[in-house]
Amino acid sequence: MMSRFMQAMTSIADAGREMIAPLFGGDSPPDLHTLCRELLSQKGEALGTALAREVVDAYRTLDGDARRAFFETLRDAYEPDPERLAAAIATYQAAPGRDNRLALERVATAPRQTLIKAMNMAPGGTAALLDMRSDLLGFLRDDPSLSVVDADFRHLFEAWFNRGFLQIERISWSTPAAILERIIKYEAVHEIRDWADLRRRLEADRRCFAFFHPALPGEPLIFVEVALTRKLAASVQDLLHSEPTDDVSAADTANFYSISNCQAGLVGISFGNFLIKQVVLELKRELPRITTFATLSPIPSLAGWVRNTPVDDAIAALGLSEESAAHYQRFREAEPRTAEEADETVKPLLMGVCARYLSGIKRDGRPLDPVARFHLGNGASLERINWQGDCSSKGHKQSFCMMVNYLYDPSAIEKNHEAFTVDGRIALGKPVRGLL
Repeated sequence: MMSRFMQAMTSIADAGREMIAPLFGGDSPPDLHTLCRELLSQKGEALGTALAREVVDAYRTLDGDARRAFFETLRDAYEPDPERLAAAIATYQAAPGRDNRLALERVATAPRQTLIKAMNMAPGGTAALLDMRSDLLGFLRDDPSLSVVDADFRHLFEAWFNRGFLQIERISWSTPAAILERIIKYEAVHEIRDWADLRRRLEADRRCFAFFHPALPGEPLIFVEVALTRKLAASVQDLLHSEPTDDVSAADTANFYSISNCQAGLVGISFGNFLIKQVVLELKRELPRITTFATLSPIPSLAGWVRNTPVDDAIAALGLSEESAAHYQRFREAEPRTAEEADETVKPLLMGVCARYLSGIKRDGRPLDPVARFHLGNGASLERINWQGDCSSKGHKQSFCMMVNYLYDPSAIEKNHEAFTVDGRIALGKPVRGLL
C-alpha cells in the first residue's frame, strides 16, 4: 500500500510533469545528463519533483555500460569548482572564523550531493538511490576511482538512515505476507527453506525483530532472529529443528542466531549494533527472567584463511607449539572434505586454532573475521567456541562446522566496547581463555 507521503510526492510530481516539456523543446526526450543539470538548476517543488522522477526513470532504462558511464560522469563533472574552492580556502586561511568556515564548506561540497538529494525527492526516490548505490558498489570493485562518488552516497545515507529515523517492529506470523516473503528472501545466515520453516522461527519460543525506515514502507532494512532457551545454544541444527514450546517461562537465555542485512545499497551503513541492543531492551522488558544475551554466530572466514595461508605462515601467526604445529601440518595435508569426515581426533587442534584465529589474527588492529569484528566492536565478549555447531555443507566450508557464542553482558558492554575501540583489547570468556 502506498504511504501518504508517497501519495503526496506522486501528486506533486504529476502536477509538475506538464511543466517539463517546454524546458527542452523538440520531440525527442532529453538525455539523462541534461535532466540532471536541469534538476540541479530548479527551485520549484512541483517541477523539481517531476524532474527528479524523470531522472530516476531514465536511469532505470540504462544498461550496465551506460550506468557505469553515468557514475563516471558524476565523478568527473560534479566536482567542486577548483577556482572557487581555492579562493574560499585562501579567504579562510587569511581570516579563520565561523562565517568563512561555513562558506568554505559550502564551496567544498560536491554538486553530486545536491543532485543525490534532489533525486531523493522523486516518488520512491530513496529506494531508487539504494538501487543506484548497489550498482555503484559493483562498478567500484573494478574502478576504485569511483570511490569519491560512493563517499557522497555514503555520507548522505549515514544521515538519512540515522538510528533516530529507524522503527523497530516485531515480526510474527500475523505480519503482512509481503513482509514475511521478504524475510524469507533476505535471510542470509541460515536459509529459510519454506513457509513451514519460517513459521517455526516465529513460534512462541522464538522472536524476530526488524528495523524499518519511513521512506521504505514494508521493506525491512535488517532483522535478527532469536531463540529463547534455558542455556547457551551450542548448535544451530538443534535450534532450527527443535520442537516448539508455548511456555517460555523457564527460558533464561536469548540466543541471537541470525542477523541479516536486507538492502545491498546500505552495505557499510551499520545499524546492526543498534538493533541488537534495542532487542535486548525489548526482551528484558517482555521477559524479565531472561538474564543471558548471546549470539550463536558463524565464523565465515576461518576455513578460507586456513586453506589459503601457507602452512608455515599460519603456524607462526597462530603461535602454535611444536606438537600442535606438527598436528596442524598433518591436518592441512589430509583435510577432511565433508563434515562427516571430520572426527574427534582433530577437535582439540581446530578448537585451539579457532580461538587463536578469532582473538589474534587481525587486520588494522581489528579481528580479521568480519562477524567477530562486528560483535566485539559492539561490546560483546568472545565467550565460547562450539564444536560441530553447524554441520551443514556451508558450515563445513566456512569454519569446519564450528560456531561461536558472543556474549552481550549488559553490565559490561560499554566497558568492552571502549577497550576494543581504544586499545584493540578483546574480552574473552573463560572457555576461550582455556583454549588459549
